[in-house]
Amino acid sequence: MTNGNGGRDGRVVVLGAGPMGLGVAAYLRAHAVPHAIFGRTLGFWHERMPHDMLLRSRARASSIAHPSRTLRIEDWAAASGRPLSNPITIREFLSYGAWFQEQAVPEVDGRYVTRVEPLDGRGFGVTLGDGASVEAARVVVAAGLAPLARRPAPFDELPHELCSHTSDHTSFERFRGRPVVVVGSGQSALETAALLHEAGAVTEVIARSPGVVWLGDVRDVRRPTLRERMLPPTDVGGRATGWTAAIPDVYRMIPSGYRTSFARRCSPPAGAGWLPERLAEVPLTLGRTIESVRADGERVELRLSGGGTRTVDHVVLGTGFEVDVRRYPFLGDAILSRLRLEAGHPVLGRGLESSVAGLHFVGAPAARSFGPIMRFVVGSWYAAPAVADRVRGRYRPFRRSF
Repeated sequence: MTNGNGGRDGRVVVLGAGPMGLGVAAYLRAHAVPHAIFGRTLGFWHERMPHDMLLRSRARASSIAHPSRTLRIEDWAAASGRPLSNPITIREFLSYGAWFQEQAVPEVDGRYVTRVEPLDGRGFGVTLGDGASVEAARVVVAAGLAPLARRPAPFDELPHELCSHTSDHTSFERFRGRPVVVVGSGQSALETAALLHEAGAVTEVIARSPGVVWLGDVRDVRRPTLRERMLPPTDVGGRATGWTAAIPDVYRMIPSGYRTSFARRCSPPAGAGWLPERLAEVPLTLGRTIESVRADGERVELRLSGGGTRTVDHVVLGTGFEVDVRRYPFLGDAILSRLRLEAGHPVLGRGLESSVAGLHFVGAPAARSFGPIMRFVVGSWYAAPAVADRVRGRYRPFRRSF
């Protein structure tokens, strides 16, 4: 049965219960929009991030969106009767996420979605992991990064026993006493190197960047300078780029040909200011690329540009993620054939709606259309109300992400 909007009983299915999915569901719930949300609460954070990880963002940029502008991470800390660490630990964020879900989105269904298909007319059929199915007027894809890990050449030829991605690890004790190379100079690569070193691995970082960009140290409690006070509270970008990214509708005014370079300037590979002391004993080999790799039994040989080799037990890729929604296994040809894409990203309009009517994308897949803020928790403050307004037939321009 369809509703007046042409969809099956007006229900919205949110696919994923990470920060973006929880934020969207919280707004739908607050506006009494019929919906269902599927997935493990903060599943990627539980299953794909080191248990001893620290958040790079400050508390002000680490809260999930809620229409009451409450249920922030500071509110969780106060309700728990404990001070919030600085920097925030992942264990604290996981506890906060569970608390937010219980307070704002108690209806989370832990089943995973295995298939989304268009139905005759408007609407979608959604198949769950246990074989059950539901119908929806709209689907919001908040599926995160798990299938999007980037394994560039020449590493794509190595077996997983010798080469993994930073998102493949929650702990590093198995590498104690073993030589490991970490590739990359961004936060995930550098923090992984620190955790490997602290777990007893013989660690080296190799990166093509000639230097590491170090961010400010969140532990610095001195009075902020005028320059620092001029930065946006999103912890993404500098004075000009950061404020543009913080208001995605302003970002969308940038000609499409310039958006990629803007995003790189806004959010380049960088390490948190609390990492250098933890990497003091870890060699950083910078300005070099790994030109070839060769598996040799249970070890791997790396040949570097400019000469030199390394023979190690394992390589960990801190090479980030490459968005291509065609890698989401639940999207079949019937949808992909109608989905307008640019470099693997869906082209999105108001309410983060794709070229397939009723199909929305939030999180990293929305970054090409709505800016780099979509890759961070703080981006939920734009995405969640924007999706809810689109569902309700409303539009509010120049909404901010904080």
